[in-house]
Amino acid sequence: MSTSPHRNHFSPRRRGLVLAAGASLALPLAARAQAGEDIVIGGSIPMTGVFAFAGVGINAGIADYVKIINDGGGIKGRKLRYVPEDTAYKVDVSVAAYKKITSQNKVNLYYGDSTGFAKTINPELERNGQILMAGASFATELNDPKKYPHQFLVGPDYTEMFGILLQHIAKEKPGAKVAFVYSDTEFGRDPIEPSEAAAKKLGLSVPIKIMTPPGSVDVSGEVIKLRRAAPDYTIFHGYILAPIPEFITQGKQQGMTSKWMGTFWTMDSSTVMKMGPDGDGFMGVMPFRYYYDTSAKAPMLDKIRALRPEYQSTAYMQGFLTAMLFVEAAKRTLDAGKPLNGDNLKAALNSIKDFDTGGIIGTPISIPGNSIPVGRVYRADMKAQRMVAASDWISVAK
Repeated sequence: MSTSPHRNHFSPRRRGLVLAAGASLALPLAARAQAGEDIVIGGSIPMTGVFAFAGVGINAGIADYVKIINDGGGIKGRKLRYVPEDTAYKVDVSVAAYKKITSQNKVNLYYGDSTGFAKTINPELERNGQILMAGASFATELNDPKKYPHQFLVGPDYTEMFGILLQHIAKEKPGAKVAFVYSDTEFGRDPIEPSEAAAKKLGLSVPIKIMTPPGSVDVSGEVIKLRRAAPDYTIFHGYILAPIPEFITQGKQQGMTSKWMGTFWTMDSSTVMKMGPDGDGFMGVMPFRYYYDTSAKAPMLDKIRALRPEYQSTAYMQGFLTAMLFVEAAKRTLDAGKPLNGDNLKAALNSIKDFDTGGIIGTPISIPGNSIPVGRVYRADMKAQRMVAASDWISVAK
């Protein structure tokens, strides 16, 4: 058989190089594509609108942690890239932002701005299959790994927050009477029914539950009802500030001796300080240490204070910790040699056990499901203009 003049005769060394090149081409496309790609965090962030006070802090917290990781070389040589869009805290705008960001970027991780968005986008998130999502919501409904397999809460859900407060009350005053005051919203109603049952299990009674319109100002009739019930503690939920100061001021004027409490979105230091002198002693649940808390070693808080010498909100802490957990899930997934997709990222997140957050949460955390079921009760010291610890860290893990 004659030999074609165009036939290549490779030396053994050259043939080996060609075979090696062919083998690299045979690698799965996904593995090669992931090798040097940025790891993208998308974000529906309410930078304007009614929730902007939180959105600005959340945005800064995520951006700062991304910078810390990138300045340290990224994750296994890959850089993080944060792609936020302003949503003004509107679900339709947030959905549009998600679609825009995911159509223009290969998104691995996503921050959502509300319970409404988290519920609305969930079917799309499942169809996509590539993304792990967290956000500003602590809704009890989202704390369901079967229904929301690619989402998680960066802290305890609202029912778990009540559980932390109720455990503190049961320890401080066994058999106490506890009133629940909440807004007539999905947010407000969320933890009320299960928390009434939890109170009874702890030997506490709930003599009255009062529901008001969100942000209502005229609460004189409700305060009279509350005074008659004479609770030892009153827990507010489903509000940011109003009408909490009105309840406290009028209650004290009418001789009430109740201790007053709130949940996460009321508990930013700047919010509580707006209550004025009557807010002294106001307590509430907080999953994170406050910016100015130097009571224990907290190297990550030291980094935050070095980056931002002025006070940063609890929303900032939540955004910062979200980015930290996103990074930890991505790192564990890549360390296992697996592609970054929703299932693998969530499995990696759920492998987190006794994890040190650098002091942002003052106890090692585990994430067995969709929440971080731990928090601490803080109390307002109006003279010092600070929130101070009123309890140790309390776990309500099931």
